[in-house]
Amino acid sequence: MKTQTLQIPSPMGIIDCDIDWPLEINQTDVTGWALCLHPHPLHEGSKTNKVTTTLARACCSKGMVSFRPNFRGVGESEGKFADSVGETEDMKFLVEYILNQYPQLKDKPWVLGGFSFGSAVAAQLYQEIKDSEIELPKSLILLGVAVWKYAKREIDLPKNTLLVHGYDDEIIPFDEAVDWLKNYELPLVTIPDCGHFFHGKLIIVKNLIDDFLG
Repeated sequence: MKTQTLQIPSPMGIIDCDIDWPLEINQTDVTGWALCLHPHPLHEGSKTNKVTTTLARACCSKGMVSFRPNFRGVGESEGKFADSVGETEDMKFLVEYILNQYPQLKDKPWVLGGFSFGSAVAAQLYQEIKDSEIELPKSLILLGVAVWKYAKREIDLPKNTLLVHGYDDEIIPFDEAVDWLKNYELPLVTIPDCGHFFHGKLIIVKNLIDDFLG
């Protein structure tokens, strides 16, 4: 994939965003697009996180263009950490910006995904979009699921959601993930011998996303 970096003006300030284009097709012929959200900004989370880039690469392999923004206060993004609420507002703005600035994407399906803290922002963003006139993403991908830990609103997950968690997650315990998911009729894909950051398991994660996206 070919990556370009943009500094996008927003009401909050600059949003620093990498855009990954698939190499094998023209930009006008992409099959869709993906928004890939990184882990906690106060714990070294950024758009270059390996799990986040794995998600982006998996989407690119399906012919989609992937957007990987930095949240507030990370990299060249302006602003300060806003406890998932401000980050969700920024990402809604970014979705609107993408649809306005890239007309070739407006009528194409899109995927929303996030890792750890990013999974909470993604889930909240899905709800915000559901309450708006923006086209809903065709799929939601939540990795190292931490929605209940960081989300500040009620969450209604769509049926077409992929949830992946490491059995030995040292930050978001597996049992807590299972407990939270009792509220939803959705399977949790579990990777054995796997911690929060999916060390040594990223190929498995990519294959799971590949299979899910079809």
